Amino acid sequence: MNLRNVPLRLATGAFILNSGIKKLGLDEAGAAGLQGMAENVSPLVNSIPVATFGRLLAGVEITLGAALLAPVVPAAVAGAGLTAFSGGLLTMYARTPGMHEPGSLRPTQAGTALAKDVWMFGTGLSLLIDGLR
Repeated sequence: MNLRNVPLRLATGAFILNSGIKKLGLDEAGAAGLQGMAENVSPLVNSIPVATFGRLLAGVEITLGAALLAPVVPAAVAGAGLTAFSGGLLTMYARTPGMHEPGSLRPTQAGTALAKDVWMFGTGLSLLIDGLR
């Protein structure tokens, strides 16, 4: 692991790991809300039972957070995972009505929580590019 990647991996990995751990206790209503938004990225998400979707999302976030924190995971691998994950979040942002101003990508008040995830996309690309160099 390159020393220059440590701050990126620590900050992002800890953030995502914490998010995943919090989702382990997600109730059915919370999981259903997240699943409804995820449907904007892929309609296939609706074929997954709500409780399973919640556990699956928590597992993905915990796995990704741990991969970013683990120095044995190559930067390109961690970066590819983060880029894919955050790309999905940004797609959800772009496709969910009310998240951004009409005809623009500028976030509404409701969309700010998702729009800010663009930093994870940039971090993922940076790790991916650095790891492939």
